[in-house]
Amino acid sequence: MKIAVLPGDGIGTEIVAEAVKVLDVLDLKFEMESALVGGAAYEAHGHPLPESTLKLAKEADAVLFGAVGDWKYDKLDRPLRPEQAILGLRKNLGLFANFRPAICYEELVGASSLKPELIAGLDILIIRELTGDIYFGQPRGRRVATDGHFPGAEEAFDTMRYSRPEIERIARVAFEAARKRSKRVTSVDKNNVLETSQLWKDVMLDIAKEYPDVELDHMLVDNAAMQLVKAPKKFDVVVTGNMFGDILSDEAAMLTGSIGMLPSASLNSSNQGLYEPSHGSAPDIAGKGVANPLATILSAAMMLRFSLNQPEAADRIESAVKAVLASGLRTGDIWSEGTKRVGTREMGDAVVAAITKKTITG
Repeated sequence: MKIAVLPGDGIGTEIVAEAVKVLDVLDLKFEMESALVGGAAYEAHGHPLPESTLKLAKEADAVLFGAVGDWKYDKLDRPLRPEQAILGLRKNLGLFANFRPAICYEELVGASSLKPELIAGLDILIIRELTGDIYFGQPRGRRVATDGHFPGAEEAFDTMRYSRPEIERIARVAFEAARKRSKRVTSVDKNNVLETSQLWKDVMLDIAKEYPDVELDHMLVDNAAMQLVKAPKKFDVVVTGNMFGDILSDEAAMLTGSIGMLPSASLNSSNQGLYEPSHGSAPDIAGKGVANPLATILSAAMMLRFSLNQPEAADRIESAVKAVLASGLRTGDIWSEGTKRVGTREMGDAVVAAITKKTITG
């Protein structure tokens, strides 16, 4: 088994180091090879996704990814910006299904901005389609408007596109996932306005016929955003398109207390996957040793479960994270009165200690 380790920018190097530390103590036989990506790769190679990095990712069984981006690169041409690296990896690896679990640990109920009774026991799985939608649709660009309300003005345009096969495959992923949970799927779209969403709903209804044991309901995206904060536990599996999924999964992350707790997995049809925390590179706190590494560590657990066929090792990591939280250790984003604030490295050390059955100190 081979893991491509791509730390990236900002806090990416710090949080990935802790995940690698955790993987090392599991005594599993796999090879880890690191490479530059994002802004770090641009500085060294003039491109956010060099051919050598892409080659490593393609050859690996799984990719452990940190985060990319920094404000200093915002003036670069779009194809050279760090964020293009993650889009390029998704496209070249065929990663079409993004799993983002939003779980509220019992110990973090108080860290959520919602009332405890609304989020205690929360366990939502958001499945986001990754390769279609407005992020990849063509044509796109900037031009001088020839029509509309302001002819002659500068305008920008993007194209939202979905094909039936793209929707069919993500629908089946959602229904299969629901069969292993509470057998409920909520499909989120905007079919009252968008043709792409009407096709999305039509296809979801067609595929639902293959899964008579799974309940399917539909929700407009604006209502879904409201319901996530009004009654989040009414959801089980949520499946939606690329842009809506990007927004809703970040909203769901805050229900758990911090986006620093939200892992993610992006899979292709062969279960090769890219695993990353749902948060960004946070350049404002990079190098300060205060970032929460738990989302990255939990992403490594997802990697072991989905791509590397090591479910018992994944369980060990997840149990260790729960033990660390139960011990009262917290990074700043999840800290509350009565708990102990620790840094990035201390939190990683605590997870290692829990795995190896040593005393958790922090």
